Amino acid sequence: MNERVIEHGYQVAACLHKLVNEEVLPGLNIESQSFWRSLADVLDEFTPKNKALLETREHLQKQIDAWHVAPQNKPLNHESYKSFLEEIGYLVPQGEDFKITTDNVDPEVALISGPQLVVPLMNARFALNAANARWGSLYDALYGSDIIVDEHETENKGYDPIRGAKVVAYGRQFLDESIPLQSASHNDVTRYLIEEKQLVVELASGAKGTLKDATQFVGYKGDLNQPSAILCKNNGLHIEIQIDALSPIGKTDLANVKDIVLESALSTIQDCEDSIAAVDGADKTAVYRNWLGLMKGDLTEKLVKGGKEIVRSLNPDREYLTPEAETLVLPGRSLQFIRNVGHLMTTDTVLTSTGEEVPEGILDGLITTLISLHDLYGSSQYVNSKQKSIYIVKPKMHGPEEVAFTDALFSTIEAKLGLAANTIKMGIMDEERRTSANLKECIRAASSRVAFINTGFLDRTGDEIHTSMLAGPMARKELMKNEAWISAYESRNVLIGLSAGLKGKAQIGKGMWAIPDEMAAMMEAKIGHPKSGASCAWVPSPTAATLHVMHYHQVNVAQVQDTLIASLDAQTDDQLDALLTIPLLTHPSSLTDTEKQHELDNNVQGLLGYVVRWVDQGVGCSKVPDIDNVGRMEDRATLRISSQHICNWLEHGLLTEEQVMASLKKMAVIVDEQNAGDTIYIPMADDFDASIAFQGAIDLIFKGKEQPSGYTEPLLHQKRKELKAKLQLG
Repeated sequence: MNERVIEHGYQVAACLHKLVNEEVLPGLNIESQSFWRSLADVLDEFTPKNKALLETREHLQKQIDAWHVAPQNKPLNHESYKSFLEEIGYLVPQGEDFKITTDNVDPEVALISGPQLVVPLMNARFALNAANARWGSLYDALYGSDIIVDEHETENKGYDPIRGAKVVAYGRQFLDESIPLQSASHNDVTRYLIEEKQLVVELASGAKGTLKDATQFVGYKGDLNQPSAILCKNNGLHIEIQIDALSPIGKTDLANVKDIVLESALSTIQDCEDSIAAVDGADKTAVYRNWLGLMKGDLTEKLVKGGKEIVRSLNPDREYLTPEAETLVLPGRSLQFIRNVGHLMTTDTVLTSTGEEVPEGILDGLITTLISLHDLYGSSQYVNSKQKSIYIVKPKMHGPEEVAFTDALFSTIEAKLGLAANTIKMGIMDEERRTSANLKECIRAASSRVAFINTGFLDRTGDEIHTSMLAGPMARKELMKNEAWISAYESRNVLIGLSAGLKGKAQIGKGMWAIPDEMAAMMEAKIGHPKSGASCAWVPSPTAATLHVMHYHQVNVAQVQDTLIASLDAQTDDQLDALLTIPLLTHPSSLTDTEKQHELDNNVQGLLGYVVRWVDQGVGCSKVPDIDNVGRMEDRATLRISSQHICNWLEHGLLTEEQVMASLKKMAVIVDEQNAGDTIYIPMADDFDASIAFQGAIDLIFKGKEQPSGYTEPLLHQKRKELKAKLQLG
């Protein structure tokens, strides 16, 4: 398990060494010794710089803490606070306007707006499902979600024809809005056919009609008079009307339509970071192997469904005929990004000669880029990037200096692997306070390779709490979205991105919908993302992608961006003051004991529900029931908020240690009950002292103030390793 191979002074986990030498390098025309020499060179050069950046974070935090506790700074004066942040270099001077020069960017990133999935790469099934979510059945998404409201009750456990009829009606309304006919509704169509290179419809009245915009018809399958599929396009997104008179749905449909399939998740971020629990060399190797399978196109996963074993694999491309009867091939899979680990964590996957762990993010950058060469050099079954680019999202960077470090790291990796400059495209997660406050300069630091910026409300909130831990008690968690900095943050991200020339070159993204079972609520709220000028937004599932993509048919994001660009002025600078407004609780003394207890229990509930699965089962992203039994997606970002929020209220006397411990034990019983159906679940309440997960939860709260930037990773990794060691000992 702990076997290692020495390469140029570094101790490489034998499992990773074997993966690279036997599965990654063959076919890449790179010699084994050349690669391991490159790895050693990159680690030698960038490890000291990585450490220095982390020391800068600590130094700035100590200065901020000292400022907040100084008597002369109470009550907090905003102008003095802002001046202080400038003096210590937390806020950097803003330079002249500029435009990014990123090139060779795929249209899914640069030109087409739509949903983006984020998925744990450690789980091959999830990774495949996400990659295959480029196309989704609208009928299935509607039928299986709460979008369609049932007003009748039925004992029928099979197909419900009343619900089915509502789904079809919803689908026809979508067609009328997205690809409208000249003077009729798709509800009236009895037949779709192609005449003289145009889509023609026959209507119930006997008349014929055409699309209002004939150019929306782009392809078909089958015969001209009896097509099996009609392909249309709206706002750059494809809509496929599937026709089959013999299918159960098609035979009951006026036009024999069996389904409407939407181009859904244009891109997917395969995540090595917040949504997984990779704590050692074996875990990291498993993650890298899944990325290799995606880049080679041969990733498969066996699963049992309906009592039968099936093998899931990547979907092939989709073929159609154009109106001119020429072959049209469209991607069958979403464009794959990979999210590397940030600058903080180290990994024992590779050790120095003296046994020190190396920075995990540096290792990720080198290994995931090496694996991506299988896509670039054409050795894969499928093509990911037609522009021969590699898309790496880099999370948790604090300010321009850290972005510049990543840019330099990517340049060195490119040189070592023989890649052209800026082959690696960078995604900048705007999720830390020092990054959002200095976003313009962060983009400038990677202006030749940035292909993505994204607001991360959850991590950004955790960093907000930790950075200003000593300023005072924070607003209640559920009310944080009403704070001044949030709207400034979300708006400023788009405006700065547009002013830096991201339109047509890069994605401007928005965060995750965190309640996967409440799709109706998502459809009400998430249209705000395209309306804000964001070209992509995160969704938690393929179903959510198929539903959310309808928003991008309703809203032409390119037009919204053009309107915003035309009105760009000093408003982004005006928003900096709001962005730096600390979300303090306005009247702490007005909170009742009941309100404090509810806030505490709610935080503890989510914290325990997530930590117990992370530590005991290695599950990095969970749907955890909250205090009201509503399932919410939890990952390390949400955990950071909960742990830091409790820590903050403890710090300022709104809670006592006794209260917190009592809540932890009370809520542990509830979490155990919620997981009673899980056969591998280890109850916490049976023995609080023996439960490694429960002890980890305690540490996350009571040691939260001392954790670097309030991150939860160090303590989680420690407890997961402890659990794995215990299991190995038997």
